[in-house]
Amino acid sequence: MPARSVRLEYPPSLLGRPVIQDLVRSFDLAVNILRAQITMEEGWIEVQLTGGAAEIDRALEWLRAQGLGVEPTP
Repeated sequence: MPARSVRLEYPPSLLGRPVIQDLVRSFDLAVNILRAQITMEEGWIEVQLTGGAAEIDRALEWLRAQGLGVEPTP
């Protein structure tokens, strides 16, 4: 199964929202949190998404639509 690692940049307005939980419930993907840094003002999480390529693409578009920055990681 394809896997893709991305860094999710959280704006302050989304820090209290369960975005990862919503992601897991909405898409047929395995989500592995690789590392994260969260403060009261900002945050980022690096995750590995594993699943079908089309499902990963849909999930990344959904994350962007929620207001997160999405950057590929090596």
